[in-house]
Amino acid sequence: MVVPIHVAETAGRLRGIVGQLHRRLRQVDNAGVLTPSQSAVLNRLDRDGPATQAELAAGEHVRQQSMGATLGVLDSLGLLRRSTDPADGRRIVIALSELGERTVRGVNQHREEWLATALHSTLSADELETIREALPLLQRLGQL
Repeated sequence: MVVPIHVAETAGRLRGIVGQLHRRLRQVDNAGVLTPSQSAVLNRLDRDGPATQAELAAGEHVRQQSMGATLGVLDSLGLLRRSTDPADGRRIVIALSELGERTVRGVNQHREEWLATALHSTLSADELETIREALPLLQRLGQL
């Protein structure tokens, strides 16, 4: 498929803007207590539910040894709970602990508060409405 140049330019600008916003939101992330990798694992467990170390490593595109190190830190912070897989007693399933769930909720709330403040203080009512109208389109792109 040949993509018109203006569509390719729009794609490039959108990628850059989304990346910049993502980096900014990560800076707001939990006062620097967690690394981006640790936050990603917590968010994956929150979004997708319990998983094995191998499943988490595959989902985050890292080696199992790297995931083991990340999980070790999160475990030491009390953010995880491990249990035996009822379907296969040889497998260990990792989930968020109660503290882990509260941490994820707190980080997400902090990010949303920062973003809401930025939207309110930076954009006019018409600009904010334009973003609100574009959200379903962005969501559709994200689901491809």
